[in-house]
Amino acid sequence: MNSSSFAVNRPIHSHSFNLSRNPKNVKTKLLFSPHHFLEQPRHEKQCFRNVSSTVLLRRGDSVELRMVRAMVSSDDKQFGYLSEEPAAPNFGEFITSERVKVVAMLALALALCNADRVVMSVAIVPLSLSHGWSRSFSGIVQSSFLWGYMISPIAGGTLVDYYGGKVVMAGGVTLWSLATFFTPWAAETSLWALLAVRATLGIAEGVALPSMNNMVARWFPQTERARAVGIAMAGFISGNAIGLVLSPILMSKAGVLGPFVIFGLSGLLWVLVWLSATTTTPDQHPQISKYELEYILNKKQNPLQVENKPKTKIVIPPFRRLLSKMPTWSIIVANAMHSWGFFVILSWMPIYFNSVFLVDLRQASWFSAVPWSVMALTGYFGGLGSDMLIQSGTSVTLTRKIMQSIGFIGPGIALIGLTTSKSPAIASAWLTLAVGLKSFSHSGFLVNLQEIAPQYTGVLHGIANTAGTFAAIVGTVGAGFFVELVGSFRGFLLLTSLLYFLSALFYIIFSTGERVNFDETAS
Repeated sequence: MNSSSFAVNRPIHSHSFNLSRNPKNVKTKLLFSPHHFLEQPRHEKQCFRNVSSTVLLRRGDSVELRMVRAMVSSDDKQFGYLSEEPAAPNFGEFITSERVKVVAMLALALALCNADRVVMSVAIVPLSLSHGWSRSFSGIVQSSFLWGYMISPIAGGTLVDYYGGKVVMAGGVTLWSLATFFTPWAAETSLWALLAVRATLGIAEGVALPSMNNMVARWFPQTERARAVGIAMAGFISGNAIGLVLSPILMSKAGVLGPFVIFGLSGLLWVLVWLSATTTTPDQHPQISKYELEYILNKKQNPLQVENKPKTKIVIPPFRRLLSKMPTWSIIVANAMHSWGFFVILSWMPIYFNSVFLVDLRQASWFSAVPWSVMALTGYFGGLGSDMLIQSGTSVTLTRKIMQSIGFIGPGIALIGLTTSKSPAIASAWLTLAVGLKSFSHSGFLVNLQEIAPQYTGVLHGIANTAGTFAAIVGTVGAGFFVELVGSFRGFLLLTSLLYFLSALFYIIFSTGERVNFDETAS
């Protein structure tokens, strides 16, 4: 083969490798730079195979695209081969990979996040009786979490963008675990201490989802991100069931302080494991295999790679430019509607079953709890389906719009079915369908955050979370006022259904799966 100078048709910064590991037999070097060349001398007494590749052929000052056929030794293990993009892992390789261990830890953190949040929903009853709190004050205690939660996501997201999800998540879990641990003592000390601890819990938990998104963007290629988010959010949703089921059991064994102490200590134990077993980026992990690292790096599209260099200082994010783009607003609106539906269903469905179908509160809680277990499962399968669409060639933009449409239009239709139900069993089936389909939006707007602004994922998630928390407060409080004025839960469910349809339409029109240029303020 004649000596020729060419570079493989891949980004020039990707890799360097030798066609042979034995320099005595094959003196071949391939470097990805315009100033490096491939030398291919003639070989003797060796077995070769032909390998075809599209390359850039350099002749003097001219460069042209050609199909080039190379001969590569294949007679024993001493000889190398042309480096090809690693094949997609099978399910066994995926589920045992280091990146899945990372997302499993994230799922556990999010489960603790929600469990710590809902403990007060159970403990508020004995606390109210022992302290003589009115229902209105009990509502203030419950809402103090949301006011804290609304403050921190933007600041926390900014910290995530500059310091990475590992450090910020560790700090958040530490702070909210301490707040959970000291809640019973705060309740015994003073009302203001209790409100402060609950607000601190909300502030600390505000960094959880931005940190999760940052870690997923760093550890997972684009073709697996929806699946990873599905696993993490399954933990988040499962936290509702864990908190609601275990809290009464722990309270019966150790009193009111039982669940607060157990969940608080569990969070601190999680932090120790997280800091010792996880790294900010996959290339820093001491136990990751070469195959997995190459797969993650090769599958990451260049525009979506997350900057791994440490930041020297914190710079105020370009809020004006972020908010000047309609794709940003499509995510904000989607997150607001997602939170509205989530908290309305979580807060009011037990009362809905009790007042409309006249079932007791224990049965009402059961009818309302089943859908959350289903949501944890459907979220993963929605992510799997999303990744399969992208791998089959469907554009990222279309995939996100399909997932978000299922996640909003599906629940909108199901809530209409819920209002027509004549029995609690049928109503629970419609509610399960609504919540299950709602989880598909995790593969829509929630993954979309990483795609339109990889360098601002944290702060953008913080903005969206703040809007979502505000919507949750308005929806939860507004439901009560609506029912008092109109006298019907069904009317509010129909209003929520209409908002789902309008939000889906807004997202379909203005969202994109491509990176958005935030250096310009024009839409």
